[in-house]
Amino acid sequence: MKHIDTKLVEKKMGPRLALNTVAKNIFLAATLFGLLVLVILIYRVVSDSIGWIDLEFLTNKLSTDAEKAGIMGAISGTLWLMVVVAPVTMILGVGTAIYLEEYAKKGRLQAFIQTNISNLAGVPSIVFGILGLTVFARALDLGSVVLAGGLTMSLLVLPVVVVASQEAIRAVPQFLREASYGMGATKWQTIKNVVLPAAIPGILTGVILALSRAIGETAPLVVLGIPALLIPLPDSIFDKFTVMPMQIYYWTLDSALVAEYANLAAATIVILLLVLFVMNSIAVLIRNKFQRRF
Repeated sequence: MKHIDTKLVEKKMGPRLALNTVAKNIFLAATLFGLLVLVILIYRVVSDSIGWIDLEFLTNKLSTDAEKAGIMGAISGTLWLMVVVAPVTMILGVGTAIYLEEYAKKGRLQAFIQTNISNLAGVPSIVFGILGLTVFARALDLGSVVLAGGLTMSLLVLPVVVVASQEAIRAVPQFLREASYGMGATKWQTIKNVVLPAAIPGILTGVILALSRAIGETAPLVVLGIPALLIPLPDSIFDKFTVMPMQIYYWTLDSALVAEYANLAAATIVILLLVLFVMNSIAVLIRNKFQRRF
């Protein structure tokens, strides 16, 4: 057995331990810096919104008078947008994931589709806005209505839902499928009665997180020309609409002319953050409560 030189080991351990300490401090500083920026941002937004968030702010319509302006129109438009985004995203996203994981043969075509779906998740959101403007607003002549905005946002978050659903389906143990086949079930019966119930927590988590992103996106709607003016509340998916991020965007721009609009924008940001926090918390609770271990 080769002799270990303890002095040489101690000599080399010193620089290694020092490097480890330096790296740990750098990572800690990076974490603290990110948290500090987040705290400052939240403090600034909350402080600017104090005194502006009340029942009238939530129920009033848009107004040129900052004291009377509210976000009921933006809230209504956001809800109508989700009426389109939620079913389209769930049906197409989960259906695509089921096909790729359960039906598609493993090969070049399947790998090509999988690679492109993963790449689409990293495409800038404004590109989807241009696509929505070209296809839905102009080619289909829908204009800047709820349906056009919802379909555009569905394209934006669809890759996220597909990837999350694939991971959830892939996590279902193979022996559950084999047991179902052994009892005489068909492939679709196995997917419907065994695979999907076991994968539902992961799928729902991905869907909720995707919807949270859709609620907070602005760039695609700006490209579509979604207004933030004094418009009637939407009554159907074929009406014009606005959403909370758009209202924040325009109020921030108008704050250069009317200082109170900055407070209205801050108040809307607080409401939007609360909505996103609740949705993300629900996603975490679903994952933790219903996640199965096999």
